[in-house]
Amino acid sequence: MKKFWLLCLVVFFLSGCTSMELLMDKLPFINSTDYTGEGSSSKSTQEGSAFKELNSTSEQASEDEGMLLEGVIFNEIQTVNGEEVIQNASNLFALVNKNFGLPAEYFPDDLVRPNVSFSFGNEDVEKSKLRKEAAKALERMFADAEQSGVMLYAVSGYRSYDRQETLFTAEVQNIGGKMAVEAVATPGNSEHQTGLAMDISSRSVGLSLTEQFGVTPEGKWLEKNAHRFGFILRYPKGKEHLTGYMYEPWHYRYVGHEVAKEIYRNDWTLEEYFEKAKKMKDSV
Repeated sequence: MKKFWLLCLVVFFLSGCTSMELLMDKLPFINSTDYTGEGSSSKSTQEGSAFKELNSTSEQASEDEGMLLEGVIFNEIQTVNGEEVIQNASNLFALVNKNFGLPAEYFPDDLVRPNVSFSFGNEDVEKSKLRKEAAKALERMFADAEQSGVMLYAVSGYRSYDRQETLFTAEVQNIGGKMAVEAVATPGNSEHQTGLAMDISSRSVGLSLTEQFGVTPEGKWLEKNAHRFGFILRYPKGKEHLTGYMYEPWHYRYVGHEVAKEIYRNDWTLEEYFEKAKKMKDSV
């Protein structure tokens, strides 16, 4: 009987692969994994793997898009005296730049002094404060840096509208209005007023705020690791046309872990992040 089936097998094989596949379903003593012609289980496995890989990539892309949009709160803008003023100023993700400013009266109600080393010592002044969530993250970042042999110093955090006005006026008197707007934010358009930004330096540059900080071990450590604690390098080199400000390797802005991770991974500015997020939101 077995010889009969083997003879049938030869006949079916000569008649084509489709017949062979049908025969294999009827012959329990033939191991289907031994058959490797066209349409074989080997090819099916490869196609299945490719499909799984494609599906996995699609799922990852969807997750990335979800992460990009998750928790994003866009600026609520109202035009006041020709200026675009942010109404939801306490928004953790507030996009503050030359186009969007904060109300003159905005004052974060959760400012605290982080337990870190300051360039000016233990003096309890306005610039030593950050919003509570950002302050705690700064403490973790400074502690982690120190464990890595990197000593950081906080220089300037929260800055009121009035204080920014004083600084900007002084800069205009020193270098002129045109250059001043590239170096110092106008009152209301400074991230420091959010209570989410901190200028950071090191003893290797005399605790000053200078571009040289970017090439120091401390500056390099910050640029590589700040996102792990929810901070981003706000004004990176080569992105001046997007941020509107000169390269500032000392200026770090807290935006939370997920957003910071996305910005770092994609080498974006905060402006680019919101542009991408808005496009995705509009396409949904």
